[in-house]
Order: sequence, then C-alpha cells, then structure tokens
Amino acid sequence: MNELLSNNYIRIIGSTLAVYLFIVIAIRLFGKKELAQLSVVDLVFILLISNAVQNAMVGPDSTLLGGLVAASTLFLVNYVLKYLLYRFPKFGKIVQGDATMLVYQGKMIKSHMEKVRVSEDELMEAIREHGVNSVKEVDLAIMEVDGSISVLSEKYQKKTVKRRQAHKTLNQQN
Repeated sequence: MNELLSNNYIRIIGSTLAVYLFIVIAIRLFGKKELAQLSVVDLVFILLISNAVQNAMVGPDSTLLGGLVAASTLFLVNYVLKYLLYRFPKFGKIVQGDATMLVYQGKMIKSHMEKVRVSEDELMEAIREHGVNSVKEVDLAIMEVDGSISVLSEKYQKKTVKRRQAHKTLNQQN
C-alpha cells in the first residue's frame, strides 16, 4: 500500500512538472504580450487553462495530500526556474526572450510591432497611459520581457513603466 501511494505522488510530481513546463513554453511561443495586459478574454482563458490542467496534474487523486504535492511541486519548480533565469542570463534569454523596441525618436517600428503582435491602437493606449499625448513625443518605447511597455519621453528625462495596471513614474537624474 505504501509503495502504491509513493508511486502515485511521484506521478503527480511528474505530471505537475510537465504541465508547468508546457505552460511556460506555450506562453513563450504565443507571446509575452499576454503576460502584462490581461483583458476579460485573457482572464477567462487563464481560469479555463488552470481548470483544464488540474486533472492532468493530480489525476484521480483529489485528496488534500495530492493537491499539496502538486502545489509544492509548482512552488519548487518555479523557484528553480527563477534561480536558473537569474544565474544563467543566456538561459533567461531563451525562456523570456529579449526586450523589443517599438518606438524610436517618435516613429513606430512596424516590423517590431508585428513581431510581438502589438497593434497601433494597443501601443497608443500604452503611450497615453504613460501620460504622453502622441507617438511624436516618445523618444523610446520598449516592450519588456515581462510584456509591459516602458516609455521614455521628453528627451529621456521622464521614464514611465506600466506594470499590470499599476503606474510607476521614475524621474531620472542627469
């Protein structure tokens, strides 16, 4: 009986690890834009994904211990992945990608916008959220690796970064 239980928990650990890695790879392939800009559709998607993969992780084991084993595995693999991202910058670039310049000296870079699937309307919304009226006033706008859009304006004297609906303003000293 004890061997059966330990094999079941090893299966839960393996399944949870596989689901975690699948989700990380899927987010990387489908675009980092999804990380920072959650719409109602994105929220529903995330809720349905979590529901869809729950059974794949724990299978028929709906016990408290089975859920705790799956959750512990998620915490552990997330901790290890974040450590690897920090410790090995090249690995981080593979997993997270690079920041992408969207605007340079008041001009949109359409090819970069297409690459990261940001429409002009979405870029303009982000620019306005940073308190800038038009693209012509933007010195530099970058989609960061986390999907947020940083905007530098007024000859780089004012930097704003939009992070998941929270607005931060950083004044740079010359």
